[in-house]
Order: sequence, then C-alpha cells, then structure tokens
Amino acid sequence: MIRAKYRNQLPQIGEKIFLTDGGLETTLLFHEGFDLPYFAAFDLLRDVKGKQAIENYLLKYISIAKDNGTGIILDTPTWRASRDWGDLLGYSPEALDAVNRESVELLKGIRDAHETETTKCVINGVIGPRGDGYNPSFFMSAAEAADYHRAQITSFADAGADMITAVTITYAEEAIGITRLGVEAGIPVVISFTVETNGNLPTGEPLQQAIEKTDRETGNGPAYYMINCAHPTHFENVLKTGGSWRSRIGGLRANASRLSHAELDEAEELDDGNPAEFGEQHVKLAKYLPNLAVIGGCCGTDHRHVGAVHQHLH
Repeated sequence: MIRAKYRNQLPQIGEKIFLTDGGLETTLLFHEGFDLPYFAAFDLLRDVKGKQAIENYLLKYISIAKDNGTGIILDTPTWRASRDWGDLLGYSPEALDAVNRESVELLKGIRDAHETETTKCVINGVIGPRGDGYNPSFFMSAAEAADYHRAQITSFADAGADMITAVTITYAEEAIGITRLGVEAGIPVVISFTVETNGNLPTGEPLQQAIEKTDRETGNGPAYYMINCAHPTHFENVLKTGGSWRSRIGGLRANASRLSHAELDEAEELDDGNPAEFGEQHVKLAKYLPNLAVIGGCCGTDHRHVGAVHQHLH
C-alpha cells in the first residue's frame, strides 16, 4: 500500500471552503464532444487525448482555487469504474483495477505540478452506485454492497488516494456497505446522496433518515456527507426544517438545471442554468449548513458555476 499524503488529516475539515470540480461527464460530452458510453469518463484514460482532456478540465478548477487562495479536492474520473459497468464496457476485473490505480497516479502527477502551500490538492477516489444514480432498479443489503464495491475501494486505498467519495448514492444500505469498507481499509469515506425534486432520495427515503441510519449503522463512519446531482431548490426546503443532522453535511455538488432526473434523462441538450443565480442560491443553503466545507457542481455545471459559488460565499 502506497502512503497517502492527507489520509490521516483531511485539510478540508475545519478550514475555509475547499473547491472541487463541476460536471465532468456533462462537460466532456456536451462541451468537448467526447463520446461517453454509459457516462463512463474513465474510458478516456485509454489514450493520450482523453487523459489530456481530463487534465485540462481539472486545471481550470485548480486555477480558480489558486486565484482564491483555497484548496481543492481532485476527483478521479471513475464514477463508472466498478464491476457491472466495467462488464458493459468490456473491462476485466484486472483492467478495472489498473484504471482505478492509474487515475490516482494521474492526479498525483497533477498535484506534484500544481500544489502550493495555500492550494492543497486532495486526491479523491470517486465511486458511483452499482445501479442507475437517478432510478435505482434493484437494491443490495449493506453486506452485498460491501462485496460489490470492495475491489474499487481496495484499488484506491492501495494506490495512495487520500479519501474516497461515493456519489449519487440512492439508498442507505449501499452507503453503509461502502462506509464499512472504507473504515476497514483505513481510508476516509464521504457519502454523497442524491435527491429528487421533493428533497427525498429516489427511493422515497428522506435525506435525514438516510444520514442518520448510515451514521447509526457505521458508528458515524463517514467523515461527512454531501448532496449532489440535484438543483439547490430541490433540497433547500429539507434543510430549512432544521435538526442537528444538518451538521453532518460537509459538501454540496448541485446540478445547474432545475429539471427532474427523469427530465434530464430525456434531454438532448445541456441545460447549464444561470451561474450567477447558482452562486446566490448557495449563499442561502450555507445558512443551514454550519459545517459546509466543500463546494463544487454536478450535471450541467462547469468552472463558471463553481467560480460563482465561491465568489458569492466569500
């Protein structure tokens, strides 16, 4: 196992706002013109052109972080780099292990070239759900989820990632399984749930219930929680209701579009919303989140949106 730089003390906890990136897949697909079967950005690591596109994408966010004197969390492009999705793309288990490790090495190279004392670069291994992040069609127990995600988490831990984040998670059992694996591997875990327009998870489970259940079943295992892949207006009312559970939310990666997940699935053009308005909406959300530490974006967002959020929060 390779020693990780920040694994034992994540710098985004207890400091000023850290940045992360926006919608990698939607940027590459709609702005850069790449073909992404199954929304799998990791497949671009096959060639030099794809690797360079991912690096160029991240450099825009590093530049924003440097300009604002803050740190950044660098995400691996591996949301789909797990067994079932790899099978669809023709990747063997060995090939998936290699690409997950390679993605960490790519980010280490970027960090070595661009990290400064004020812009710390945290390497984050990204894990996606086993099923559809918008419309889960089957459900695993926590034990089944741990079995499914074990290979990818092992790859990240052994390659020296500082942390892992499971994004667009749609139900608590999958979050619990992933968290238990991270604790077992000795690597910090962040769980990012996605919600529908009513603020509940796609299964109908309330966000508060999912967070409290995951904490209860893992001994407060996650370093913190995030919300991603939903517009700020979709979950603002849920946060307004109050409760100490909100202190466990440390990050936001919202969608640019107000459309529902079902509408986004059918959309043929990118809805990138209004970056300035997007930034203003985050100021409202921050009032309800005392431990907000990380801001970025999800579908439809790019460096303009993340820059606007940081500008408005400061």
